[in-house]
Amino acid sequence: MSYISLIRPRWSDMDVYGHVNHANMVTLLEEARIPLLFGDAVRAGLTELPKGIVVVKLAVHYRSPIVVSDQDIRVEISLKDLKHASFTLGYRVHSGPAEADKVAVTAETVLAPFDTASERPRRLTEDERAFLEKGFADA
Repeated sequence: MSYISLIRPRWSDMDVYGHVNHANMVTLLEEARIPLLFGDAVRAGLTELPKGIVVVKLAVHYRSPIVVSDQDIRVEISLKDLKHASFTLGYRVHSGPAEADKVAVTAETVLAPFDTASERPRRLTEDERAFLEKGFADA
């Protein structure tokens, strides 16, 4: 199952070729996961998770350009792997808001919880692991 996020690219996301720039695509991926990992996590009582999550690894594969227009793009996010101290999210970015719109970008991020007080990585709690599993199973 996937968590669906609709994101609207901004005019400033474009490069000189008229499509979303690579660095801005990475920002759009981040914006797509924020509602789940920050908003939904806090509503579920997981106040430590949004205090510190760091990107450990990022891979982005471009299939076709995304052109900035006056519409959202659909980002489908799935939980690819869940370990005790990290989790991997997979992304399918469509060129428009509908599931039928062409998949223009696929990506993966490995994320790890981080304790900002001790400035060290930490393990996911059982509640956080359950939240991640449920967040994608119910999507």
